[in-house]
Amino acid sequence: MLAPALASAYLLQTLVHLVKAMFLHLLYVVLFTVLAVLALGNLIGSLIRVSLESQYPRRRSAPHPELLDADGNPIEEPLLVVRSVNLEEARQQLDRLYDEEES
Repeated sequence: MLAPALASAYLLQTLVHLVKAMFLHLLYVVLFTVLAVLALGNLIGSLIRVSLESQYPRRRSAPHPELLDADGNPIEEPLLVVRSVNLEEARQQLDRLYDEEES
């Protein structure tokens, strides 16, 4: 009488493990499908956007007002100038500034 009860308990336990394993596989397939659909949608959207931009280029927007002269024409002067300073020259400039503040 005890053997059939143990067999049914073993069968039930095996069935529970099988259902858990199937659930994990199903969850894996669903998540992979969702990620694949998102990736393909992103790829297709990017391809459409690139295609439209190559066929219909965007109009150039108006430049920032600081980049225009009084007549509304773009300025032709350099916007940023970087000068390299050696260490000795930098020390001399700092010493001059310090000496001017003391006076």
